Amino acid sequence: MLTYLFVLAALLYATCGFLPSRQRVAISAGTAAAWLLHGGALWVDMIGHGSLRIGFAIMLSATLWISVAAYWLENRNLTLDGLRVLVLPSAALAVVLPVLFPGSVVPLEGKSALFPWHVAIAILAYSSLTIAAFHAVLMALQESRLHASPGTVQQGWLGMAIDRLPALLTMEKLLFRIVGFGFVLLTLTVLSGVFFSEELFGIAFQWNHKTIFTMLSWVLFGALLAGRFWRGWRGKTALRFTLTGFATLLLAYVGSRFVMEVVLHRGLA
Repeated sequence: MLTYLFVLAALLYATCGFLPSRQRVAISAGTAAAWLLHGGALWVDMIGHGSLRIGFAIMLSATLWISVAAYWLENRNLTLDGLRVLVLPSAALAVVLPVLFPGSVVPLEGKSALFPWHVAIAILAYSSLTIAAFHAVLMALQESRLHASPGTVQQGWLGMAIDRLPALLTMEKLLFRIVGFGFVLLTLTVLSGVFFSEELFGIAFQWNHKTIFTMLSWVLFGALLAGRFWRGWRGKTALRFTLTGFATLLLAYVGSRFVMEVVLHRGLA
């Protein structure tokens, strides 16, 4: 049953991702329906009786679920068709990954009642910064299109979607707003992670790949926000920091889980 829900959500995401932009009502309604199906299936799959299922595929799927929600809300105020053609096809792929890579089950017995909140905050942080990365990609494409000579400008569906984006300065303000929100959540994730590391392992930090990449990502996003405030960083500098910070954060959990589960065939939480 869960498999059918995941597949149906993927089909709806893909359909909405490639519908003509003039069909705004159908896109909005279809995206909302797919999001509800996706969320319901994820909830049933992740939360079992006294246990929590965790894996790189589930985390990536949950991240795209929240990313779709952020896109849907933003699109009510701004025309973000360029974001739609990136987010929804990506969500269509991510939603079926838990079927192929189910991950591992973590018993919740003996753990703090706040542990699920730590997981939820981490997912929110990853999702916010995922949206920031999508924005950075769109801004890079938008800037490249603005500086291209008329004869080299592509007129395909992606080019037309980029043309419908808000002004570059508006996109930049939105990027820093999302990065700031994600950085706050990432900070809370790091702090709550210290608490649970002490509770579960007796030490404040486990210096593994997950911790190192998470802290490096936190430093990169913090440096970006500080540079924006003190030095007025923008443009290509902001895009480079955003994409590098996101790639590092992706390696912190999703990448390490992928190596453990798919490459090494191990199911550690």
